[in-house]
Amino acid sequence: MLRFAEEVLLLLLDEERGDITTRISTHTLNVVLSGAVLMDLALEGHIDTDPRQLVVTDPTPTGDSLLDFALNDMMLDTEIHDAGYWIRHFARQGNAIRRRVLRRLVKRNVLESETEGRMLLSRLVSLSRRYPMADGSWVEEVRLRIMRILFSDEIPDPRDVAIICLADSCNLFDIILNPTDLYNLRDRIDLVNKMDLIGRSVSTSLRQEASANGT
Repeated sequence: MLRFAEEVLLLLLDEERGDITTRISTHTLNVVLSGAVLMDLALEGHIDTDPRQLVVTDPTPTGDSLLDFALNDMMLDTEIHDAGYWIRHFARQGNAIRRRVLRRLVKRNVLESETEGRMLLSRLVSLSRRYPMADGSWVEEVRLRIMRILFSDEIPDPRDVAIICLADSCNLFDIILNPTDLYNLRDRIDLVNKMDLIGRSVSTSLRQEASANGT
C-alpha cells in the first residue's frame, strides 16, 4: 500500500522534467503533503477531527515512520488544536516529508533517480502502469486509477475517495486535467467529495490553508 503523500507526489510527477510539476507552489505542495499524512492517520483511526479540534484517538505507533513522527508530535502537545493548526505545523516540515517520500519511492522501485537528480517512473512501472508492493503484490498506478473512477460510475473505495478529496481540496485537478475535462468532471468530483466520511475537517482546513497568501 502506498501512503497518500506518495500518491500525491506521483500524481504531480512531471515525467518530462523528472521532477514535481512547477505548476504547484511550494506552499501548496507542503500543505497537501501535510494533509496527506493526516489523512492516512485519520483513515487508520489514529486521529479524529471536527471543526474545533483534532484529537488522537489511538496513540499506538503505526510502524510507518512517515506517519509516526506526526503522531508523536501530536501526542507530545498537551494543548487542544484544530486540524488547520496541525496542517500548518507539518507543512513547515514539507520539504523534509517530500525528500523522505521520494527516497521511499526509489527504494520501492517505483521511481528511479538519475545521476543528474531527475526522478522518473521506473521502467517496470512505466510499462505496467502498476506499482510493486513490498509483499509482492501490485497496485494500479494512481493517476490511471483516479481517472478511471472519475470517467465512470464506478464506486470508489475509501482510500480512492480520500485521494480525490485530497487532490481537489488543493486544486490539484487544475494541474493534472485539461480545462475541458475538469469542467466535464466537476459534478463527478463533487459527488465523490460527498462520499468522504473520513477526514472531512482535514479537507476543509486544507482548502483554507492552500488558498492562504493567494496560492
